Amino acid sequence: MKNIKHTLLASVVALSLLCVNAGAQQLKVPAPSPTQTLKQNFGLGDITIEYSRPGVKGRVIFGDVVPFGKIWRTGANSTTKITFSDDVKLEGKAVAAGTYGLYTMPDKESWTVMLYKDLTLGGNVADYKPENEVLRFTVKPSTLANKVESFTMNIADITPSTANIELCWDKTRAAINVTTDIDTKVMKNIETAMSPDDKRPYFQAASYYYETDKDLAKALEWANKAIEQSPKAFYVVHLKAKIQMKQKDFKGAIASAEQSITLARDAKNDDYVKLNEKLIAEAKKGK
Repeated sequence: MKNIKHTLLASVVALSLLCVNAGAQQLKVPAPSPTQTLKQNFGLGDITIEYSRPGVKGRVIFGDVVPFGKIWRTGANSTTKITFSDDVKLEGKAVAAGTYGLYTMPDKESWTVMLYKDLTLGGNVADYKPENEVLRFTVKPSTLANKVESFTMNIADITPSTANIELCWDKTRAAINVTTDIDTKVMKNIETAMSPDDKRPYFQAASYYYETDKDLAKALEWANKAIEQSPKAFYVVHLKAKIQMKQKDFKGAIASAEQSITLARDAKNDDYVKLNEKLIAEAKKGK
């Protein structure tokens, strides 16, 4: 009988502990270093960054919390991951499409930046193995005017083929230049897309030629074809006006812009009315 009571008591205690643990698992509190996932269209692909964001919390960050000359996980908690969906270059060094761990070694005058194959290392930097590095390079940090409380990564200064990955914390900013070679791919895509006789993407092709200062005569030809496809598309006629402006055909640019204004007013699009009026004013100065 005594053994039965002991067994029953043990079962009750175990059940009570289980209930307590189950209750504890349901308690949700804010993470001290919350995670963030950042995704940015870049070139013909994307850049995705997954990282944790520790706070300053009144501490001295670089040189203390993050010692100078020591490998840092570039955030908190698990490995900071950066994914390139297409081939890129970081500070001029080639990086194949893929996902990498981002580690840094901050110092007063320069930061060493490393891409790492092992995504499970996390903060165990004592086990960091140089053979797992994909590449390393250095960048120069700068001082921010205003303090950044939470460690922040950002993708800024974006153009079709360049961008900067920013690392900002406290009053320090380090930026990594990213470039991608899209021109070869886009030109090949244009060649392929323009081969069928029907539904050719004349507008997109003309826009790319205009933006990248390629053959403007060809761009104008395609713009005219695009207008034939969509006679009421005020934005297409505006593109034609911009191409003519680049060709210094100011009279033609004014005529095209006036046509675009009429179409934009019919479509109740005041933005393009203003854009065309501005273009006309600039064309008159150039005449």
